[in-house]
Amino acid sequence: MKKINLLLVLILLFTAPIFAQTVKIAVAANLQAVIKELRADFKSKTGIAIEPIIGSSGNLTTQVKNGAPFDVFLSADMNFPETLFKDGFSSKKPVVYAQGSLIICSNQDIGFENWERLLLTERVKKIAIANHAIAPYGKAAQEALGKKGILGDVKSKIVTGESISQVNTYITTGVVDVGFTTQALVDDPANKTKLYWKVIDSKLYAPIEQGMVLLKHAADNADAERFYQYVLSAPAKAIFKKFGYKVQ
Repeated sequence: MKKINLLLVLILLFTAPIFAQTVKIAVAANLQAVIKELRADFKSKTGIAIEPIIGSSGNLTTQVKNGAPFDVFLSADMNFPETLFKDGFSSKKPVVYAQGSLIICSNQDIGFENWERLLLTERVKKIAIANHAIAPYGKAAQEALGKKGILGDVKSKIVTGESISQVNTYITTGVVDVGFTTQALVDDPANKTKLYWKVIDSKLYAPIEQGMVLLKHAADNADAERFYQYVLSAPAKAIFKKFGYKVQ
């Protein structure tokens, strides 16, 4: 009997990893700092580990369409999740989990009282903006510049980042004089660079409603469903608010 019990224990030990499911979360680059806290809090509450894959929302959407095994997608807007839903990559409609805030930012104290005029001066030679075609915060930045009537005037100064995380690197390292990014950068405890910034009037761009969608790859993954529900919970909302996002 003891031999049988020992054999059963060994079988369980060596076969358990086979049945363990990894929860792969596609995460928009503007959430790079946020997802670290969400992951830690979720694991402390459930014991479930997630694997974040970070990139621009557009690139992550393309990866899903090309067969990437993601379970949940946290986008920087609603358009990309809605596209995936319409194209059959999810059986559940996407939901808004937070609303983002666009800021203009620099590692230099150059004054943002009248930021649109500042951008037109010789003081600013390089302006970082994420690729508007694949990064919603880049699209919002272009909208703001357009509403101020200076997009054409500063076009030659624009340095395009593949994602908001690349823009953040440009800002913190001083590769550019200023950049348009998410407020989460200045609220990130991991950022040790002193930054100067100003919130861009939300009337200058369409609301950045960040959407989440549970993908079909997660159909048999209960842990993925638990993370999906967690993102909509009060503890997760508190973390989003900590990083400057608006939640309902």
